[in-house]
Amino acid sequence: MAEGKVSESDSVNRLIDIIESQNSAENDSSESSGARYPQDLRSVLVTSVLNLEQLDIDLYRGTHHWVPRTQRLFGGQIIGQALVAAAKSVSDDLYAHSLHCYFVRAGDPKVPVLYQVDRTRDGRSFTVRSVKAIQHGQPILICQASFQLLQPSPLQHQFPMPVVPQPEDLPTVEEIIQRYLSKPDLTESAKQGLNKLLATEVPIEVKPVSPAQFYRHVSGEPRRLFWARARGHIGEGDMKLHCCVAAYVSDFALLGTVLLPYPKYKARFTASLDHAMWFHSTFRSDEWMLYECDSPWAGSSRGLAQGRLWRRDGVLAASCSQEGVLRVKPVPENSKL
Repeated sequence: MAEGKVSESDSVNRLIDIIESQNSAENDSSESSGARYPQDLRSVLVTSVLNLEQLDIDLYRGTHHWVPRTQRLFGGQIIGQALVAAAKSVSDDLYAHSLHCYFVRAGDPKVPVLYQVDRTRDGRSFTVRSVKAIQHGQPILICQASFQLLQPSPLQHQFPMPVVPQPEDLPTVEEIIQRYLSKPDLTESAKQGLNKLLATEVPIEVKPVSPAQFYRHVSGEPRRLFWARARGHIGEGDMKLHCCVAAYVSDFALLGTVLLPYPKYKARFTASLDHAMWFHSTFRSDEWMLYECDSPWAGSSRGLAQGRLWRRDGVLAASCSQEGVLRVKPVPENSKL
């Protein structure tokens, strides 16, 4: 697709819009996690976001660490917490291999979420759990998760991992914002907007592979790549826990991939409709993984996005798909901050 350029003021404005919309959809080798964080500095995703309170058998309560600007719950949080609840009801030798979720109502950030687990099936190789996330007596998410007893197989293949710069050679989202803040001609309203973004405590660290394309400064194919990891230390620990963290991460920026070919439009309303995820191999969610997102289709105010999470050594760790509602409006041609 042909590229189109935007003005500097539009670039800052779009940076603010895109980061906020990505955060609101709902519904160096020495830099190892052990070297970065003391063992007692646990990731907030483990100590808070995914730390559910058990109220009764198969009944849990989850609280909120971070709420997007839309004042609706982040879909990745609900997915991750639902998988935590499901995982608590299965034995330690079972591993999460897939989940399928429907977002049926917007989440209310003012009240906790209850997670009710139904032990649907316990088989010899596969175990299935159904989870309802409930607020105000009504489900906001319906999730089915399947767990498997690991089995060897001669059938093994995968796509090749994309060739991209390593995360040590790329800036974080926060560093990109700081670069904009250092511009002498930046308006006061732009500074306020960017500083507000810096103050947002998102528990994920992100490094875009191509910031200009990531933030829609140029038009392009509906595809984006970025490195991501949980903030803080998690450690090798329980693989189920890393799957829950990856489920949280998987909802970040995925649906926004649909908008990449359309720089002349901005999101007026976005919401996740459903989300599916498959876990292929072991991984650590507190170490850098490449998130490859693309969108094969959009129409009827809906868009389909797909994602693949790659370990640094080229192993495909997980795949996901999500469909969502996207209602847009034209970007004013002479928009100013």
